[in-house]
Amino acid sequence: MAEFQPRFLSDYQSPAFTIKKVDLTFDLYDNDTLVTAIMQVSRIDKSSKQLRLDGEHLTLVSVAIDGQLLAADQYQLDDSSLTLSIEQDDFTLEIETKIDPENNTALEGLYKSGGAFCTQCEAEGFRRITYFLDRPDVLAEYTTTVIADENVYPYLLANGNKIAESSVENGRHSVTWHDPFPKPSYLFALVAGDFDLLSDTYKTASGRQVALEIFVDKGNIEKAHHAMASLKKSMAWDEQTYNLEYDLDIYMIVAVDFFNMGAMENKGLNVFNSKFVLADNATATDTDFFNVEAVIAHEYFHNWTGNRVTCRDWFQLSLKEGLTVFRDQSFSADMHSKAVCRIQNVRLLRRMQFPEDASPMAHPIRPEKVVEMNNFYTMTVYEKGAEVIRMLHRIVGDDGFKKGMALYFERHDGHAVTCDDFVDAMADASQVDLSQFKVWYEQAGTPTVKVEKQFDQAKNELTLHVSQHHPDLPVNKTTKDLLIPIAIELITQAGSQSHLLTLSQAQQTFTFKHLENEPVVALFTDFSAPVKVEFEQTDQALNTIITDAKDEFSRWDACQSLFMREIFALINAPSKAVSATLLATVSSILNSEGDNALKAEMLTLPSFDEIAELCDSVEPQAICRAVETLKQTIAGELASEFKQVFTSNQQTTYSKDAKSIANRALKNVCLNYMARSEQYASMVSKQYYEADNMTDGIAAFSTAVIANLPDLSAISEHFANKWKDTTLVMDKWYSVMAQQQQDTFTKLQALLDSESFTLHNPNRARSLIGAFAMNNPQHFHCESGQGYRFLADRVIELNAINPQVAARLITPLIQFGRFDQATQQKMKREISRIASIDKLARDLKEKVSAALSS
Repeated sequence: MAEFQPRFLSDYQSPAFTIKKVDLTFDLYDNDTLVTAIMQVSRIDKSSKQLRLDGEHLTLVSVAIDGQLLAADQYQLDDSSLTLSIEQDDFTLEIETKIDPENNTALEGLYKSGGAFCTQCEAEGFRRITYFLDRPDVLAEYTTTVIADENVYPYLLANGNKIAESSVENGRHSVTWHDPFPKPSYLFALVAGDFDLLSDTYKTASGRQVALEIFVDKGNIEKAHHAMASLKKSMAWDEQTYNLEYDLDIYMIVAVDFFNMGAMENKGLNVFNSKFVLADNATATDTDFFNVEAVIAHEYFHNWTGNRVTCRDWFQLSLKEGLTVFRDQSFSADMHSKAVCRIQNVRLLRRMQFPEDASPMAHPIRPEKVVEMNNFYTMTVYEKGAEVIRMLHRIVGDDGFKKGMALYFERHDGHAVTCDDFVDAMADASQVDLSQFKVWYEQAGTPTVKVEKQFDQAKNELTLHVSQHHPDLPVNKTTKDLLIPIAIELITQAGSQSHLLTLSQAQQTFTFKHLENEPVVALFTDFSAPVKVEFEQTDQALNTIITDAKDEFSRWDACQSLFMREIFALINAPSKAVSATLLATVSSILNSEGDNALKAEMLTLPSFDEIAELCDSVEPQAICRAVETLKQTIAGELASEFKQVFTSNQQTTYSKDAKSIANRALKNVCLNYMARSEQYASMVSKQYYEADNMTDGIAAFSTAVIANLPDLSAISEHFANKWKDTTLVMDKWYSVMAQQQQDTFTKLQALLDSESFTLHNPNRARSLIGAFAMNNPQHFHCESGQGYRFLADRVIELNAINPQVAARLITPLIQFGRFDQATQQKMKREISRIASIDKLARDLKEKVSAALSS
């Protein structure tokens, strides 16, 4: 394998040159697009005579400095750069390149998505368009002219405001856009195509009218209304919460099917994966509607946290992503159930980020070393990064946080800055010492907090002995004590008390006096820090939290602890009877009053990955057997109660109001349990065929697959025939079918060979291959190793098509450290096979090398 040199945060140097203005002209053709870039360049470091520009997969046509064409011997050109010898301090650099969008299957730079031209430049895709200082600390003002066939590409879009348009020769037309806000090259965007357009306007708090435009494939305009409503809610929320107003005259969103990410916040022209724009009652689930709103908000919020203030270098990625995830989570919590949103945030963190924190690719939220930047768009940078911001918010308080945000923009608007700059603004605005808090940015791994409880009956005093422990990871040269906010609730007969403790040392003791009786302690209420907790709690104490805690997250978490306790017992003793106490707890939740959405979350068992993360050298099939035994037992013992709750939450007409969404969530959790009971299994088919919405239909279909019900073949065929022409719904079909339990690999191969499957579409690849590896643990981890071979084969194929997607799909295969030695050997064997292929892409090389050296 070719060696790729890592980059280190410690080696960061300011650019020797900067680019102040860029005039870009694109003459668009499928295989032969001509790009002309005219740049106003200035030398910053007067001692530097060499200007090195990044460039990949380009054909250089010409280079000129101040109008003088350069001969080939006046520059150096290789596969990744163009280097010029420069004498002037300020000069005009003109470069012409040719590119081939049609065959750009990596979907970076400029490429064809269906019938449209589209760009993706984050992190380092702009270098596939022209030779440039492709780094986030070079901010330039862009003017972009796009030329294309007017009949085929009536819409020509780029960043900023439209300033000119005209017809040119041969049936082509030209549109020019100007973005007055200097930005790094990763925020550049261009789209050319023929779309349906949904238009609206938004009046800002200062009275400005902003044009809002959403471009979708022909025939999909009715599915864009929810996205438009979400955009307007996001704009209003950011004004009301942070006094942040949109700054351009127009805000555009374009939905495309072929996209490596969820969406991209390019200034004024967001490019979205269509799954996060298109939604209507027939084709979208309640979760889809939620996700569209959340991702629309996330990308809009980037206008300030990412665009107006951007990253100095890519090691600072969490500066914009962690902060913006926190902002979109806060927005969603304000729009929906705060408790359920928080629970879903934590489920995702525990299922995907905690394993990443213990994997060969473990890294701090601000990495110290990078080979391929695309590999660091991770759960750690995004989700753990958001948790770090949430801790900051908790420590300085809501007012302090808002003052810190205001100071951050006052200091850094229009600049490229660091994570330290953000924390410093929070510290200065709130007058809170946050120097120790910065350790969260530089230390990898999930901390464990151990708590011992003592109660002095004579003094009515509670003492908590608290200690923090950090995993021994190669990426950490040393470990330091973290500043950990611990929110707690003390539940007594007289009520409850809430406290915020600050753990800043390896060990600390906290004492609570004048208590009327020994309290039950709920630790880390609202999940106040992203840690694992070791704290002995009796079943009775956990049940007290479930019934009496004011903090709804703690109630859910206590229920998860009871489930985990039972699953671990079944792993160690498979023939053990399920605890009557647990069955009584589930029954009481089923029959309790309150939020049905919260009840649905409480009744949902922990995922395979959440369980595996808390095990030590476990055989994967033991987890699968224990979970299925527990679910079968609960379903059998409480069958009539599930049936009663299921029936009472049936709805005669479909609605998207909060109560209806909650009722559907609880009803479908009940259906999943009922499918394990033979007497009620037929109700799955009944719900599927009678469903008037995608939430109920896909829930029944998925349940039929996972429970391997007799009607599965008929339901699957009916679903595929009904939705065969609707791409996003067929992605759902592939995801569900990836979880099949009978003849799994024969059926997976048939799905790969089906006419509508292609590895060239990232959504389709993720919907089958990713869903199998993440959501079908019994067969992904089958004893023969066939599941690992299946994933490895697809990763090898994708290496030549789209390395970025391949590198993301390999993640479950490299997270082997939590399993027994026999399982680890099988997983490593497939990783070694991937490592041995010719022309292994940088994305994969970094991950497999880390895995094999761990």
